[in-house]
Amino acid sequence: MKALRAFSVLCVLGAMGACSLNKPVTGIDRSTATSGTIAGLVSTDDGKTPVSGRKVTVINTTTKTRFDATTATDGGYTLQVPAGHYGIDVELRAGERLEKRPEPTDVGAGDLDAGRDFVIGR
Repeated sequence: MKALRAFSVLCVLGAMGACSLNKPVTGIDRSTATSGTIAGLVSTDDGKTPVSGRKVTVINTTTKTRFDATTATDGGYTLQVPAGHYGIDVELRAGERLEKRPEPTDVGAGDLDAGRDFVIGR
């Protein structure tokens, strides 16, 4: 399971270089797509050190439906969600604060919304 998650994160991260934020992924038949993907990294030290094992939660601002993922060893997370508007949050531990957090985002069917990164400070 961990290998599959790591492979998925690597695939998404590889695709991030080819995609812009809030832009559809080309080559997908959007007429049959019902969901999109939110992906990003969680790190410390101004983005230099990945943070693994952290829960990332996205919340649909209309329906209040929550979706959770846990960051991989490279700090990456990926969540497939129904089309909608989402707020994104990460689990913090005692003494930590967010130095960078992603803005809420609109995800369309077939979209890859990558680069939704967090930087944790201590």
